[in-house]
Amino acid sequence: MIQYKWVALSNTTIGILMASINGTIILISIPAIFNGIHINFLQSDSLVYLLWLLMGYNIVTTTLLVSFGRLSDIYGRIKLFNLGFMIFTIGSILLSLTYGTGDQAALELIIFRLLQGVGAAFLFSNSSAIITDAFPVEERGMALGLNMVAALAGSFIGLVLGGILSVFDWRYVFLVSVPVGAIGTIWSYWKMKETGIKQKDEKIDYFGNATFGIGLTLLLIGVTYGLLPYGTSMYGWLNPWVDFSLLTGTFLLVLFPFVELRVKNPMFRMELFKIRAFAAGNFASLLASLGRGGVMLMLIILLQGIWLPLHGYTISIN
Repeated sequence: MIQYKWVALSNTTIGILMASINGTIILISIPAIFNGIHINFLQSDSLVYLLWLLMGYNIVTTTLLVSFGRLSDIYGRIKLFNLGFMIFTIGSILLSLTYGTGDQAALELIIFRLLQGVGAAFLFSNSSAIITDAFPVEERGMALGLNMVAALAGSFIGLVLGGILSVFDWRYVFLVSVPVGAIGTIWSYWKMKETGIKQKDEKIDYFGNATFGIGLTLLLIGVTYGLLPYGTSMYGWLNPWVDFSLLTGTFLLVLFPFVELRVKNPMFRMELFKIRAFAAGNFASLLASLGRGGVMLMLIILLQGIWLPLHGYTISIN
């Protein structure tokens, strides 16, 4: 009989790999997706759809990550992890079944993509905690390392996989996650069990959740719309709504740690940053993410702007 720790590791790794792949899978396949719904993504009036389809998934995941992690401490990690698997799978099914063309199809894709992001937030926020609960101290480093490898590998696999699948049909880009998600959901509900301690006596930090969630959302939306044309300008940084979003979002995020230091049951315990290993580890993760983002950008330019044209393909075909 397989030990539970390996069940937990394999299931969480599948979830993280799937969520990571879907974070980048549309970056190369965007031309095929928009061609499939009969929208020219290079036109200025389509840039909003383009940016939300590209960034909506990560905006939702990033915004909800900390809040869902705190909720899992209160209501149980396995329960919310299972819910995340199910939501993600439903989102993938709806994306692959998107019917119609034009603006309606673009809006449907964005909404279902945001739903996918909600499921991914549940998966990302609980996988490490589930592994920590399942493995003894001397094996946690190995288990968490394997889980992190899946997350990093998924980001690069998604780029290539999306490009390959879009050659056949743009719906395959989303359909590929359905069987994996369905198997993962069933397996998770069947085999996973709660081994952590629920903190039922603690209350939800509504003010902290609102401050962090609204602040981060406004900041990311401001950056997103700042990339769009405004008036005669190529970018929208002079748009008053963009400036309002950036300033308000920044203010709320600066306010967030002060709120957390005052509430009885904070969403995030700021004193954790007093632990040198915790602070240094998070800073290192930030630097690694910045570097990985730059590498993925160069891969996109290489694959779409250099490799494909050299091999006889054009952006209109792909």
